Amino acid sequence: MKKFFSILGGMGTLATENFVHQLNSKTKAQRDQDYLNYVLFNHAEIPDRTDYILDQTKESPLEYLLEDIAQQELLQPQFMVLACNTAHYFYDDLQAATTIPLLHMPRETVKELKRQQKKGKVAILATQGTIHSEVYEKELLTNGFQVYLPTPDLQENINNLIYRDVKRNGFLNTELYKLILKEVQAAGCQAAILGCTELSLLYAEVKTHPYLVIDAQSVLVDRTIERANSYQEKTDLNENKQQYVYSRQE
Repeated sequence: MKKFFSILGGMGTLATENFVHQLNSKTKAQRDQDYLNYVLFNHAEIPDRTDYILDQTKESPLEYLLEDIAQQELLQPQFMVLACNTAHYFYDDLQAATTIPLLHMPRETVKELKRQQKKGKVAILATQGTIHSEVYEKELLTNGFQVYLPTPDLQENINNLIYRDVKRNGFLNTELYKLILKEVQAAGCQAAILGCTELSLLYAEVKTHPYLVIDAQSVLVDRTIERANSYQEKTDLNENKQQYVYSRQE
């Protein structure tokens, strides 16, 4: 393959599977050759990101992630996708390790929120590691939003939804998900960001509710497709120009 991107996943595997499913579902294709070219790294052994962020005596995921970046760079993709919100804690170190562009999921998510909602209070629903890293909080504040961080009781419900229900048991607890959304609306939030790819599974499952919810994984899928198509269009344009030059010379 010459024109492709790479996906760094496995954090967790079910969430990565959902990312790829969305990617393929949203791609406009009528035949096999219309789908996007990509390489998937499902590195399931990467240590838990939240565990390290909250307690840095534990094993760091960074060495694993840097190894993956180095392996992907050997393949020379046009760009890379990091399909885990919490892993963006390490984004600067990862991007500094390669000249290949690495999409920034929190940044793209807040851009999409701003397109739909110009201002207001926004709840961040994510792992404690993502909350502690402030990767979403910084982007929201920079773009003029107020930030609502979950109360301890609400965060416990979010943790249970992510770790107990989805990661451990593969259970999409839609009732708890709806309860969480209802609580942030009651707290005066105009929107909520799903900053965890396990929560993205609930977003795909619960289609109708009265809340403005921006799913980070869905945004990343859209930006990935746009970026891949833009590279393809540039390549096609350059090839057409080259063919025109050859025909003129003849």
